[in-house]
Amino acid sequence: MSSYAIIPARRLFSRPESGGGWMLAATAIALAVLAPLLALAWSAADASLDHWAHLARFVLPQALTNTVALLAGVGVLVTLLGTGSAWLVAAYDFPTRRVLVWALLLPLAVPTYIVAFAYLDLLHPIGPIQTAVRALLGYDSPREFRLPDLRSLSGVIFVLGFVLYPYVYLSTRVMFMTQAASLIEAARTLGTGRFGVFWRVALPLARPAIAVGVSLALLETLNDIGASEFLGVQTLTVSIYTTWVTRSDLAGAAQISLAMLVIVVALILIERHGRKRQRYAHAQRMRPMQPQRLRGPAAAAAVALGWIPVLVGFVAPALYLAWETYKRLHLVGGVSAQLLAGAFNTVTVAVAATVVTLACGLTVAWAGRSMRESSRLHAGRACARIASLGYAVPGTVLAIGLLLPLTQVDRALNAIAAYFTHHAPGLLLMGSTTALVIAYTLRFLAISTGAIEAGLARIPPSLEQASRLLGESASGTLRRVHLPMLRPALAAGSLLVFVDTMKELPATLLLRPMNFDTLATWLYAEAARGTYEEGAVAALAIVLVGLLPVILLARTNLKIGH
Repeated sequence: MSSYAIIPARRLFSRPESGGGWMLAATAIALAVLAPLLALAWSAADASLDHWAHLARFVLPQALTNTVALLAGVGVLVTLLGTGSAWLVAAYDFPTRRVLVWALLLPLAVPTYIVAFAYLDLLHPIGPIQTAVRALLGYDSPREFRLPDLRSLSGVIFVLGFVLYPYVYLSTRVMFMTQAASLIEAARTLGTGRFGVFWRVALPLARPAIAVGVSLALLETLNDIGASEFLGVQTLTVSIYTTWVTRSDLAGAAQISLAMLVIVVALILIERHGRKRQRYAHAQRMRPMQPQRLRGPAAAAAVALGWIPVLVGFVAPALYLAWETYKRLHLVGGVSAQLLAGAFNTVTVAVAATVVTLACGLTVAWAGRSMRESSRLHAGRACARIASLGYAVPGTVLAIGLLLPLTQVDRALNAIAAYFTHHAPGLLLMGSTTALVIAYTLRFLAISTGAIEAGLARIPPSLEQASRLLGESASGTLRRVHLPMLRPALAAGSLLVFVDTMKELPATLLLRPMNFDTLATWLYAEAARGTYEEGAVAALAIVLVGLLPVILLARTNLKIGH
């Protein structure tokens, strides 16, 4: 007897759910991501032209000049550090190389504003670094010798470059280890020297990967507000914050945000172009490159050059934070109640945002999966791409764009409540942490969607087809077949989203309710007041949590060539 005989006829011949409900939900999520951008354009267009004249004369020239110079400087520095370190660990074998391969990722665990916070104290004229330098050179006073002031454009470039270079290192190292192996070995066989192999063979192969990594680093540079403001550099992001917070000028902030979006679009186009060109060598057989063994002075030089980015970008700030935290706990005997409240607020909001972001990411990813064969327009794929736009938009710009829609929703809810109960409940969204959860969800939705889509891609379509053939709906197939197999992807996505929400500063500064602090905003306030001891505790907590995704990256993405 056939196995189909035991299946009820009603289930065998019933039409399974087409997945239209998931598509509607995905479309709603995509529209929610677009809403802040549309509101931003509306707010900017609704303002008078006097705003543009004022901005064009007094704000935009300096801010735009600083932003372009900052992007150029950071771009050059991350390219040098990321490409150089990637080539060093991929092409050569030397002592500590195996540790250095994953240690070069450690600066990703430290947010940019925390590194700026640490180096403000470390590089102070009477701080430990400058004091040691003067002692080595025979000087007694800062008046006799002092290093250049960190509170400058070059200081911001220094801080951001040494924190963001892992974006270039990640993409470029994979390119070196896989796609350049055969050609590099052929060049070495033909007698090409070390510099020639790198300059004439490896570097041209790695240009698409470098473009992708640099674009991601520059997007993070645009999103930065803490480091730039700590170090006294007026960028477009800082201008948006001060325009809204200091002058309560929403229209002006929206117009500056539109100027930033032009730069964001340009960076996205560069990244897409680089990723498109990255396909050209995939036809080659994937074979890891065999590194050359270095000995003597060459090995010592490789060790020194390889560890400099790690020491500057992670070790020095982490040791400073650990020491300051120890002094705080030893001298005071604990942390303040306000800091504990900030830590609780951080975890609460991060957990809520992670749950919502994972749910939305699962909806978008599964809508694309379930509509894959039934839709010629690839509506699911379009929703996934739109939902990923939030990650490319700086947090400050996203927060300004959310002000208008959230305010309108609050007004509508109050009008409805007043009609039925004759009582207005007040700001339900803007007056609570709901606004923060929404902002975090829209900003980091791309992370959860990407992780879940990657997990779904590893599940054979035959399992899904068998489930639907047996009469299971799209929702039932997801619940019974795919969710158990998606646990690793869901865990990885939730970890990354949780850590990013804990570190997020720009959106939190603009949308947090009154008297609501997170670890990031607490650190920002302490640094602004110059009270580094209490801020060090919050900074160290953020760094320790930030180590989790770095460990995940080291375990998953860096196994090539080991």
